[in-house]
Amino acid sequence: MTTVARITNVVQRLLSQRAISRIVAPEDDLREVGLSSMDMLNLVLAIEAEFDLTIPESGIAPANFRCIAAIGELIFTLSPQS
Repeated sequence: MTTVARITNVVQRLLSQRAISRIVAPEDDLREVGLSSMDMLNLVLAIEAEFDLTIPESGIAPANFRCIAAIGELIFTLSPQS
């Protein structure tokens, strides 16, 4: 499963917990889709768990969690490159 697909699954789980049934594209603004500030915090934690990594405080910025594509770029920069 690709990184984007894994992130999309995490986002869809959060949306379903809020009874929001909508398909989210990689560039869709997650706040506009319906995620609240608390959801965004839960998203950070869920992404850390999904990818078994710790996002440094400097990485927890709105721009890095604006959309699925931005989260993917953040994960790429935090993952060890082979």
